[in-house]
Amino acid sequence: MPLNVPPAPAPALRSVLTALGSPTAVREARTPSLLHAQGTVTPELPLPVHVLEGIDSAGAPATRLAGWRFLIRCGDRAVAAAETMLTPDGWAFSRFFEGPYIASTEQALRQAESIKQPYQARLLSIPGLYMLTLWLHGDCTADGATGHPAADDLLVPLAPAPPGIAAHRPHRVADLLPVLTHRVTPAPLLSSPA
Repeated sequence: MPLNVPPAPAPALRSVLTALGSPTAVREARTPSLLHAQGTVTPELPLPVHVLEGIDSAGAPATRLAGWRFLIRCGDRAVAAAETMLTPDGWAFSRFFEGPYIASTEQALRQAESIKQPYQARLLSIPGLYMLTLWLHGDCTADGATGHPAADDLLVPLAPAPPGIAAHRPHRVADLLPVLTHRVTPAPLLSSPA
């Protein structure tokens, strides 16, 4: 079943294309694989990046849209990524980067293509655990920039995942979220005996 990738806002894509066309932006990024790319580089697979901000009083995950991430492809593989962010003037290029999440995102997207149920691809960042997941949202017609993880949505931790959480293994939100929430909740301070 094809994976649904929501369309990025046109200004976000334009900002990435402008940055890719700017030798200064590419050079200042200090992204070796992008600097040394041989051939045409193109932004592909725009994914909305949502940040988990906590759990509301009803037990539902509270998230916010942080930006859009584009994989930058050269030839047959992604060599870097570009992020955009929303500013008071609209969508703007934020940064280029590379690292393990590039290949891990590609791998998770390939794995998601083999799932029989259709999903919409998004990214969910859990800052308290330095964790990024591919969020497979069950409503393929939803606006990728809005919404919250539903209990039956899938989260696929990207590598490197925190200790004790297997990367590239899909988990239902209802199963994984309580584990993640428990890990990011600070332990109560013990009072000293009087």
